[in-house]
Amino acid sequence: MITPFDAAAILIVLAAVLGFINIRFLRLPQSIGLTVMGAVASLLVVGIDRLLPGGNLSHDVARFLDGIDFHRTLMNGMLSFLLFAGALHVDWREMHRGRWAVVALSTAGVLLSTVLIGWGFHLLTGILGHPVPLLWSLVFGALISPTDPVAVLDVLKRTDVTPTLEATVAGESLFNDGVAVVVFAILLAAASGSEALSIGNATLLFLQEAGGGVVLGLLVGWIAVQAMSRIDEYKVEVMISLAVVMGGYALASRIGLSGPVAMAVAGLLIGNHGVAHAMSATTRDYLLKFWSVIDDLLNALLFLLIGLEVVTIPSEASLLAIGAATIPLVLLARAASVLVPLVAVKPFLSLGRRAPVTLIWGGMRGGISVALALSLPHSAARDLALTATYLVVLFSVIAQGGSIERVLAATYRDGPH
Repeated sequence: MITPFDAAAILIVLAAVLGFINIRFLRLPQSIGLTVMGAVASLLVVGIDRLLPGGNLSHDVARFLDGIDFHRTLMNGMLSFLLFAGALHVDWREMHRGRWAVVALSTAGVLLSTVLIGWGFHLLTGILGHPVPLLWSLVFGALISPTDPVAVLDVLKRTDVTPTLEATVAGESLFNDGVAVVVFAILLAAASGSEALSIGNATLLFLQEAGGGVVLGLLVGWIAVQAMSRIDEYKVEVMISLAVVMGGYALASRIGLSGPVAMAVAGLLIGNHGVAHAMSATTRDYLLKFWSVIDDLLNALLFLLIGLEVVTIPSEASLLAIGAATIPLVLLARAASVLVPLVAVKPFLSLGRRAPVTLIWGGMRGGISVALALSLPHSAARDLALTATYLVVLFSVIAQGGSIERVLAATYRDGPH
């Protein structure tokens, strides 16, 4: 039996070794390099099993990954740290300028994307001979709609866009995953028959979880800022930030509020007001560097896990075909869910000519979608959703993440605006 410590040790060693190989030889962006190497390692495992009759290597790897429980590890552990660390470095003043776009993209955009992908997936699976009921297709639409803040923030570090557009893209990615998780939970409950789907109940639950998450994030963030402003000891202040992340996320889960939304709000508050008014220069330096290391470490583990999880994808050709056909469907839905909100907020804000391309091609899917897909109950629909999710995520991280700089440069050669 592999203990949790053994599993963590294996992943840390793998991330360190593959990270070294990537930086020393491949020189790919870290998220792309680790995902590619993890996926290649998984495919080699599958290939070895096929070449050697009776081989159980892929089964052993899959069992190891099942023991880690990607869904629980990300949603109940890593996500709180990643969202807080990401929000900590977002400039609130720039995001405030793009607030209407952030709100529209992370709410109406997610709902529009869910509906478009859901209907499209329902039609696509029917045409290709594996029909998925509409409600379950909408569940898939909800889990694949959020852009992953970890992947998006990694991309933003390598692109040349205006500060307001950068903050808007980051803000959308921080909040739309919390919104999508709530929408996913509502649709999943309806699809599995545990709750009837009604607009009134869904709206009430959405406001309770997402709105309550905002309030909780403001509360725990404010308490932390007040505590930090009354002392000057960087070790204790770093511990306070850890308490916000772990205690705040655990509390949100216990009382039925959105932990991801709460952590994004708390990170924004501490990273802006707290850093400016509640910390000495020494504390600021230590705290930001501490969370930068945590962010980079967990990013490495997350993208490595995404690559390794390829070994668990069902290998039926028909499922892979549906998954491949889902990629353009998701891109088209992303384009619509970006362009409609941008047109709606244009009287209040113009993000520049690069905004549509940056938001559409830079709207990458990642670990959150994989985690939600893995949480689905076992069924034929789950196998389809899981295969489609993995292929969309791999395309997103490798193709979109690897080409975003060239796409922006090719589209707008006359500057960043």
